[in-house]
Amino acid sequence: MPLLLLLAPTLAQAADFDGSKLAAWWGIPFAGVLLSIAILPLVSPHFWHHHYGKIVAAWALVFFVPFAAMFGIGVALDGFLHALVAEYIPFILLVGSLYVIAGGIFLRGNLHGSPALNTGILAVGSVLASIMGTTGASMLLIRPLIRANDNRKSTAHVVVFFVFTVSNVGGSLTPLGDPPLFLGFLKGVDFFWTMQHIFPETLFIVGSLLVIFYFLDSWHYRKEGVTRVDPTPDSPTIGFEGKINFLLLAGVVGLVLLSGLWNSGIAFSVAGADVTWASLVRDIGLLVLAIVSMQFAPMAPREQNQFNWAPIAEVAKLFAAIFLTIIPVIAMLRAGVDGPFGAIVSAVTGSDGQPIPAMYFWATGVLSSFLDNAPTYLVFFNTAGGEAQALMTTYASTLAAISAGAVFMGANTYIGNAPNLMVKAIAEDRGVKMPSFFGYMGWSVLFLVPLFIVMTWIWF
Repeated sequence: MPLLLLLAPTLAQAADFDGSKLAAWWGIPFAGVLLSIAILPLVSPHFWHHHYGKIVAAWALVFFVPFAAMFGIGVALDGFLHALVAEYIPFILLVGSLYVIAGGIFLRGNLHGSPALNTGILAVGSVLASIMGTTGASMLLIRPLIRANDNRKSTAHVVVFFVFTVSNVGGSLTPLGDPPLFLGFLKGVDFFWTMQHIFPETLFIVGSLLVIFYFLDSWHYRKEGVTRVDPTPDSPTIGFEGKINFLLLAGVVGLVLLSGLWNSGIAFSVAGADVTWASLVRDIGLLVLAIVSMQFAPMAPREQNQFNWAPIAEVAKLFAAIFLTIIPVIAMLRAGVDGPFGAIVSAVTGSDGQPIPAMYFWATGVLSSFLDNAPTYLVFFNTAGGEAQALMTTYASTLAAISAGAVFMGANTYIGNAPNLMVKAIAEDRGVKMPSFFGYMGWSVLFLVPLFIVMTWIWF
């Protein structure tokens, strides 16, 4: 990587590749990555578990080699470096630092996973998601939630609704909550704009999911009865260990906020991606905070959490392939009506040339379910005009639809948002039998999609 960065200035540059030149079949490698994630764990779990990194790397090469042969190695490396510097490195540093720091916080004491307690944890996590990010809130609470329910037989539904609420919908109120909103903040959207404009929608979705979950969990609880002794011993007090990590989490929030507020100059450019001093300070700071947590915070809480690197390693490998193979897909979407996906772009605009909020909500949401929701947000942000001031005022309903679609529908699949896969990996590591890719989508279609339809009818 350092060698490629040094060579970058000598490469042929293609900062904004024209997606209209591409045929739709360039999306096959990306589809291959998604289908591999969806099918292989179901049909051959042992093979997938041991070789998933090689499989997605193969799909990445299926895209990169023909692309380099057709458009030149310079253009291919340019796209690779741009994705690496502008998207993947900031993404993995933020997700990784939150995973490491939150993994050093242990909730001492044995909670008993009743429907009321589980619903309360989901409610608290939904609030925290907009304060410390969906990844931070997920990593902080998923282990205590699993441990609280370790004497129950049916717990997959608990984790699924945790992904719905804490890992996704709860992060919709501030730019700290979810990457799409942070990108909007960087583009000029006011920090509290989403809280002011999609709070009712968020309250409706979170409230509805919590009520549904309470009755569903109560049914499972009554059906099981007290069948096993709780394997986690009771303790006289409940509290947190590794409290220094709360300060480090506050540092993460501060760094992310600083990078959006600090109007710094450009430190350097790599393949068309401008690295500002603010983003450089943020990324280096995130790395330092993670190292401080590992080296100087108490190790006992991490050991009690059974902390290991497998979940974040899985996210790093899978999303590396996703960020690379998604390059032509995003380019084709950015080509607008002139690109292979012109029908999607045309569908969000009425015959009078005005945006249709309902179509923006569903187009952004459906694509965010399978593509990375951050660049998808940017595509439709730009499709709607790309002017933050106009979108916050004249086209406020359109920006609200884009914001809600990107954040809410990231819960539709395991790959819609990074915490989804991390929570799934942690749960499976703790012995929870999680639904398959399509099995999880069955849950989202059953419980989320009807709520999205009602929300469309009421607000969009």
